[in-house]
Amino acid sequence: MSPLLVQPAKRIFYGWIIVGVGFLAHIASAFSISSTLAVFLKPLSADLGISRGAFSLIRSGEILIGAAAAPVVGTLMDRFGGRWLMAAGGLISGAGFICLGQTRDFIQFMLVRWLLVSPGDSLMGSLVVNVSIARWFVRMRGRALAIAGMGHGLMKVLMPVIAAALILYVGWRGAWAFFGVFALLLVVPPALLLMRRSPEEMGLEPDGGPGAAKTVDAAPKKIRYAKRTGADDVEWSRREALGTPVFWLIALTFGVAQIGVTGLNLHVFSYVTDQGHPVFVAATVMSVIAFMQFATPIAWGMLADKMDNGILNMAKCALQGAGLLLALSLEGLAPLYAGFFIYGIGMGGTAVLAETIWADFFGRASLGKIRGMGSLVTSFLSATGPPFFGLLFDYSQSYDLSFGIFIGMLFVSAVLSLFLRPPVKAVL
Repeated sequence: MSPLLVQPAKRIFYGWIIVGVGFLAHIASAFSISSTLAVFLKPLSADLGISRGAFSLIRSGEILIGAAAAPVVGTLMDRFGGRWLMAAGGLISGAGFICLGQTRDFIQFMLVRWLLVSPGDSLMGSLVVNVSIARWFVRMRGRALAIAGMGHGLMKVLMPVIAAALILYVGWRGAWAFFGVFALLLVVPPALLLMRRSPEEMGLEPDGGPGAAKTVDAAPKKIRYAKRTGADDVEWSRREALGTPVFWLIALTFGVAQIGVTGLNLHVFSYVTDQGHPVFVAATVMSVIAFMQFATPIAWGMLADKMDNGILNMAKCALQGAGLLLALSLEGLAPLYAGFFIYGIGMGGTAVLAETIWADFFGRASLGKIRGMGSLVTSFLSATGPPFFGLLFDYSQSYDLSFGIFIGMLFVSAVLSLFLRPPVKAVL
């Protein structure tokens, strides 16, 4: 018998198992996001007797809690990895969702979201998932992050219909309890059984073996600059990272995008119905946005593995701005759907490009704490999203002003993205 016939099959690189766990965690994290809460906005506001602006402050508080937790979670990631953090987050967040179904007034609802759901999501959410994956991949980092992120995108596609159906059949209280049980099942067992800190811990190498990493333009020759391959071995302190202009430029451009993620997504359902369209149209508009966020990250990730990050982020911001401009400028269903379709394509690149830029520019060695500080800054910006859209609506009784300002911010971010360049660190 030929020796070729008895050779064992090549084992799947364990990094893809980490990606699978991240996919499930992203699904569970989607239970708490703005686009999910958007479906609950009107029934909860009516039942609890609060305005849209006041309701929006719940989400702002959650984002600020996440911002405060990010540096701590990032540091813990660098020291211990994501296994126990993710399991604890799933347990806390799942219990929080179940408790939401038992709340009887606005204060109780707000406190459960702030004291259980938000801290739990910080421990199992995007920071922990994406830093874990970034440590397992270098050459294929973009596509690995994109595949895991598709769990989040998939739920954004399905969530408007799922949440609306649950509210119809079991009420909004039963819907939250349903989410809680699923969060526990999706996160806790996989995290405990399958999560591992790094490939080196298992005697493996990133991407499953050696290979040439994507490179970027070198800095002046007199200063030794660590390209993507070398950056993984270079440690940055928080002070060093904060002292680089690119840290703040990344935080600013992606922070602006997060204003839309947290604010616009929370109010787009109400915006569409306020235009006189039925609830079904509003739900399908949200599904169109979500479907593009689900369908396009893998393309953005593959492009991020090969192309300049700044150019890609410029294209992403420009698509978002152009899509919203189309949806708001013309009347009728066709421009409405087409505009949010284009906006969704741009949104699909937000998480993938953010994670690849942070990892490509600052490497694997210090990624947890640097990414945590970046999340702190961007989260403060994203916290302004819900009240920005909600309070301006309360003031003007229209979303035109807030949407128009946001479109302008996106186009400014597109221009600023062209100035994104990897940081330079002198090596003595």
